[in-house]
Amino acid sequence: MNRIKKVTSLTLAILLGLPFTSFGSPTLPNKQLRNQSQSQKPKLSPDLVEILAEDDQDEALRLQGKTLAEIRRARLQRTATTSKSTAENTTRRIRVNGVTLPSEEIAAEEKQSFVIQLNGSVPEVVWQEKLARLNGRVSQKINSLGLVTIELPRNAIRQLAAEGSIAYVSPDRPVRSSGHLESTTGAEQIRNLDSAKPYNGQGVGLAVIDSGIDTNHMLFTRDNGTSKVVKVVSFVPNLAADADEYGHGSHVASLAGGGSRLQTGYYEGIAPEANLISLRVLDNDGIGSVSTVIAALNWCITNQAAYNIRVINLSLGAQAKDSYQNDPLCLATRRAVNNGMVVVAAAGNDGKDKNGNKIYGGIHSPGIDPSVITVGAANTYGTNQRSDDAITSYSSRGPTRSYTVVDGVKKYDNLIKPDLVAPGNKLIGASSGGPKGSSKGYNKLIQTYPSLLVDGSNLSYQRIMYLSGTSMSAPTVAGAAAVLLQVKPNLTPSLVKAILMYTAQPLAGANMFEQGAGLLNVDGAIRVAQVVRDTLPTTVGASLTIKQLPEESRIAEEAFGWARGIVTNWGFLTGSEVINNWQGVYSKGIALADATVFSNGAVYPVAGVTSAGVGFFSGAVNIQTSGIALADGIALADGIALADGIALADGIALADGILMADGIALADGIALADGAVKAGSSFLGDDTLCMQPASSTTTTSSTTTSAKTSSK
Repeated sequence: MNRIKKVTSLTLAILLGLPFTSFGSPTLPNKQLRNQSQSQKPKLSPDLVEILAEDDQDEALRLQGKTLAEIRRARLQRTATTSKSTAENTTRRIRVNGVTLPSEEIAAEEKQSFVIQLNGSVPEVVWQEKLARLNGRVSQKINSLGLVTIELPRNAIRQLAAEGSIAYVSPDRPVRSSGHLESTTGAEQIRNLDSAKPYNGQGVGLAVIDSGIDTNHMLFTRDNGTSKVVKVVSFVPNLAADADEYGHGSHVASLAGGGSRLQTGYYEGIAPEANLISLRVLDNDGIGSVSTVIAALNWCITNQAAYNIRVINLSLGAQAKDSYQNDPLCLATRRAVNNGMVVVAAAGNDGKDKNGNKIYGGIHSPGIDPSVITVGAANTYGTNQRSDDAITSYSSRGPTRSYTVVDGVKKYDNLIKPDLVAPGNKLIGASSGGPKGSSKGYNKLIQTYPSLLVDGSNLSYQRIMYLSGTSMSAPTVAGAAAVLLQVKPNLTPSLVKAILMYTAQPLAGANMFEQGAGLLNVDGAIRVAQVVRDTLPTTVGASLTIKQLPEESRIAEEAFGWARGIVTNWGFLTGSEVINNWQGVYSKGIALADATVFSNGAVYPVAGVTSAGVGFFSGAVNIQTSGIALADGIALADGIALADGIALADGIALADGILMADGIALADGIALADGAVKAGSSFLGDDTLCMQPASSTTTTSSTTTSAKTSSK
């Protein structure tokens, strides 16, 4: 059942039947009112106090004979020089359900909506009479809460608050809905864990290496009118840096860092206040070259400090041939990781052949590299609850089949990938426009697959679309990484990766070649980051956290356990000590995979790299129960342990699929040329229930369209 929260405008109401004492004179001087309330608990909310203080300064200027225009200019100057953030400085005129919500934009003498908490008991007729004397009225009431919503000029609010029957007064604030992606990942519920700042990725640079970003789209504009995209660079000759005619990069970027200006935040990304850097490497058909991607990665390294680039998203890939130790794209990403940037890559969309048969071994480069966070795609079926989530049919599965040739014999890497999965089936995000400067054009993807369009009636900068694939899953994880780094800037790339895996939710019925550690859990990851020490230790086994960690999360009213395990090359490390204690592989410039070594036909933990109490299991685990810890003795997937040194032969049959052999055609029957990269396909996704648009009147045929796979 679709449990997506609809866009709502919440207005609290009151118990009118609780009578109270007299208001007193409405002409009582404001100074006297303030003196009377000094010995009592605050009756006005902090934001209302700030607005009223600005009103007092405006009134003082009016008494000096200043004009309305001069008063407004003075207010703008005052707010510009305060310590408020840009977002707090921005005020807008908002009407919800026919009433005006208080803000600095609203004149003090204009009627606006307030929520009143009551004390005492007074007949309803008295309440209504006194409210009328202040030129106010009741707009709603709920008899069970003792709260009333009224409309009243703001310049009369202190008279109202002075009465003993009034316990507290708040502005009737705007409330936005949380979109499906925020809700199902747990991102929405952690926004305000810290009362001093919202957890939204603010200040973190997130580079999107893709087909570009349509910088005119509303999802990339902040509330104050400035762009979220702080830098655009095109590495594709003769193609604009600030456009996205293909349509992939804009959608990807919106899932990671889209803002709240469209449908009151329903399509907001995981890190809506991150600074986006758009590096265009794909052409108008979504194709680019490995060398171009490498150039973009190098640009990130060179400009890391200038833009505080901490996260790089790569929703693209090339067919994996070279071992990660030799693959040039992997070498470039490893260099970025070694320089302190988290690199998130799509696993690929080669999880099935053209007949729908399951395929193993389809992980793309650079997702084959151990230092990268490789992300597969999960299907949420459009519900915020996670108990029905499953791996999509097209998400690429491990093991990695890149190889080296030694004495004429191929030696396969056979690493366990992906590292985790995230929502990726039929997600709604930004739909870029056509050619640069076009306000009504459609991007190439919409032209090719019209059913992806969610709403075509608006101008291009408001348009949204469906896309599916691990290309959509990757930016969800990249956004989560940006929020982690906002919460705790000292986290290393390996520690970010470890926290995301440790707190993931293992999904029933899928092995580690399909899901890695499990489903992204932003709630758990942020709660862990909060308790990591501000100064990271350097000694293996030293305490990493300041208190004991929880072992489960609750999202959409459902509790589930964490994986409590970290995937390495051929197995996983387990136990609470993995996160509570410092591990040598959390250091900058070291990959988590370096905790284990293959020697004499077996895999061993590297001595001195992990702390006492850390368990190690070799092989890929097959998960039977959702939310169960990876350490709980589950049988190895398909009975095959990669860690025992047995190389999987080309074409060997696994229990429920076929291992992708060298040179095998991709899922759609078209082989990708060596050296080329392309944005993830399977755009139409699995034909299931899915995320719905914010408005029930906005419909799309893509919820019923049969799944197809586009050319890679």
